Amino acid sequence: MTYSGQVTVGGPADVHELKDLMITKIAVGPMDNNAYLLRCRATDQQILIDAAAEARTLLGMIGDDGIASVVTTHRHADHWQALAEVVAATGARTHAGREDAEGIPVPTDVLVDDGDVIRVGQVELTARHLVGHTPGSIALVYDDPHGHPHVFTGDCLFPGGVGNTRQDPEAFARLIHDVETKIFDVLPDETWVYPGHGNDTTLGAERPHLPEWHARGW
Repeated sequence: MTYSGQVTVGGPADVHELKDLMITKIAVGPMDNNAYLLRCRATDQQILIDAAAEARTLLGMIGDDGIASVVTTHRHADHWQALAEVVAATGARTHAGREDAEGIPVPTDVLVDDGDVIRVGQVELTARHLVGHTPGSIALVYDDPHGHPHVFTGDCLFPGGVGNTRQDPEAFARLIHDVETKIFDVLPDETWVYPGHGNDTTLGAERPHLPEWHARGW
């Protein structure tokens, strides 16, 4: 089956099969959050990005092999509602951006800074610190050696714009700056974007609209 990235709450997961990594996307919770399970094909080690809600659903997706880590992209509550239960069931280590960790009510084992590498088996994910939606939001970049990059953006980049900055011009300026300089300026158009809610996109689909986003201020 061809991966589309289109999932609905209560519906099946969708699986993006890469040569070294399997990415399983599922939608959970009342705010239609995306959670992503990443599995290294060489080692079968797994990590979860955003234990957003519905711990039973997430644990079913994780399966008997468990997970080594959970990465929380940012401190907003809809992205960690199932974190405590998932960690209790799996013993996973927790990762979050340094500036957001204090807003997550589950202790963070690993404080993540810009440029840090998070490993899942033999696969490396590079963290990019993006300020504006929250002080410590992080995106994770997988630079696939066999193809194009993949980036998990949390709530910092979606189809059609950057994340919510609550009509704060300063926060919008920080976020659009970080998204441009750390994502758009360094990654190619083919880069696949996995957001915290809704459908996937690519940088190429969004890049022509950057001037519009600047002009409207959100």
